[in-house]
Amino acid sequence: MTWDALNKDKPKIANSVDGYIRTEKEETQLNKHFANVFKDDEGKKVLDYLQSITTEAVAGPNVTSNQLFHIEGMRFLVGIIKTRKKKGEQDGR
Repeated sequence: MTWDALNKDKPKIANSVDGYIRTEKEETQLNKHFANVFKDDEGKKVLDYLQSITTEAVAGPNVTSNQLFHIEGMRFLVGIIKTRKKKGEQDGR
C-alpha cells in the first residue's frame, strides 16, 4: 500500500461553525436539517424568540461576570443555529 492510497480513502474534513471535526458530508447534512427545522412559520417564530432572549437582549450595569458568560454562551448557540440554517438554505433543501 502506498501513501497516495492511504490519503485517497480519507474523507475531507470540513470547517465547522461549532469547532467540532466532521466530514463535509456530515456538515452538509446538519446544515440541511437546520434549514428544514426552521423553514416554516413556526420555526421562524422559535428562532425569533431565541434571538429576542439572546442577541437582542441588553445586559444592565448590575450584571455579574457569570451572567455575562451565560448570555454569551446562549448568543453563540443562536449564532450557530442561524449560520447552519443559512448554509443549509444555500446548499438547497
